[in-house]
Amino acid sequence: MTAWRDRLSTLAQDRLPAEAAAKWIELFQPGIRLVSRGTGPRVGQLGGNPALPEAMEWPVWADRGPLTFVGAVDCATLPREFVTIPLPEAGTLLFFCFDGRFASADDEDHLPRDADGYRVLFVPAGTPVAERTPPSGLEPYPRREVFAEIAATAPEREHLLLDRTTVASGASLAEAVKDVLGPWRSGADVFGEMTWEINQGTPRHQVGGLAAPVQGAVENEVAAAVLEDGWDDPRLKEEAARWVLLAQFDSAEETDMRWGDAGMLYWLIRADDLRAGRFDAARCLMQCG
Repeated sequence: MTAWRDRLSTLAQDRLPAEAAAKWIELFQPGIRLVSRGTGPRVGQLGGNPALPEAMEWPVWADRGPLTFVGAVDCATLPREFVTIPLPEAGTLLFFCFDGRFASADDEDHLPRDADGYRVLFVPAGTPVAERTPPSGLEPYPRREVFAEIAATAPEREHLLLDRTTVASGASLAEAVKDVLGPWRSGADVFGEMTWEINQGTPRHQVGGLAAPVQGAVENEVAAAVLEDGWDDPRLKEEAARWVLLAQFDSAEETDMRWGDAGMLYWLIRADDLRAGRFDAARCLMQCG
């Protein structure tokens, strides 16, 4: 994590007022990057065929088709000192998503918009499993083994921490940066530009930490999706604070994965549901440029 944190800290100190830079750096969190070339422990796979218990059915979106296997994470192999969310200490998480490749040509809804279009399955440690091929007609993505690499993640693009963290004047971190850079640039955009700059050319597959949003804060987006009044609900920020990033999967040439226009898939879950092992409560969303 040191190299990532140092690079991001240097950018912040160069481009932000000193107090704002220091406050933002305090908000950094480690994220476990899933990289196909690394020296860290093997922690799972992207694409390929999943290992499933014999009695576990392949997940399907009713009347639409089978879900595509995106990736798996072995919780026992994750570097625990850098895990920021209450994951199980052992067992495997498997991520599935309806990606449209099984859909008819006139089907425009190629990515999930409700809970039937994606799934997180948890296989407890010690459960007998076997590699399972996809249903007929569904080709798997190319398999890539992934290894753990620790990266510094930071709040950006309208994240609630930018509003809740204040500088000496009493202004929020987002406001303090906006005041210095001028009203024509959003403080959240400045933070996003810095995190994007140190990650150029590197797929941002990740477990835990803070999300790397392509657009606005994913926590706000998922809160709007579950609240009755959506974006107009007065409980939006309160609800957004309950959600944590479980995993994100980037578009990448090496896996042939394309989420919209070079976008990202995000799985989020309320921290209480994660502690209780209620993985069926996780929500998936996609953002792209």
